[in-house]
Amino acid sequence: MESRVNYFGNALAGKVMKHLNSANKVVADSTLPVTTQELVKIRASQINGCGFCTDMHTKDAIEAGETQQRLNLVAAWREAKVFTDAERAALEIAEQGTRIADAAGGVPDEVWEKAAKHFDEDELAALISLIAIINAYNRINVINQQPAGDYRPGMFG
Repeated sequence: MESRVNYFGNALAGKVMKHLNSANKVVADSTLPVTTQELVKIRASQINGCGFCTDMHTKDAIEAGETQQRLNLVAAWREAKVFTDAERAALEIAEQGTRIADAAGGVPDEVWEKAAKHFDEDELAALISLIAIINAYNRINVINQQPAGDYRPGMFG
């Protein structure tokens, strides 16, 4: 399988990615726990059918010390006992934010309130931003049919 555009070699795409990567770095450097960030990225990528990002973020999560059991259960987090209440709140808001078109009212207040119990205002801002950023990455890769499976942790610097 080949991507439609050599997105990593295209000058215009490179400019877009520079800005998207800069926004992602702000979130990565926030106080939102790294484990939570990776779980959110994985769940949004699963929902969006982004093989490239699912491959990347499961490998990055393992590199950061995540367990295979928890990674195996991300798609079924509601039934899994291995996630903290904070992680469950983040996964729920990630799902709602990713499926925003499916809910006429957007993210329900009760979903927001669960997240607000576990995260401070900066962490909530990071969580909102992270969901928007991973959805942008997912859309770029899905539209471009970016092949998955070859990612190695750290390969993008």
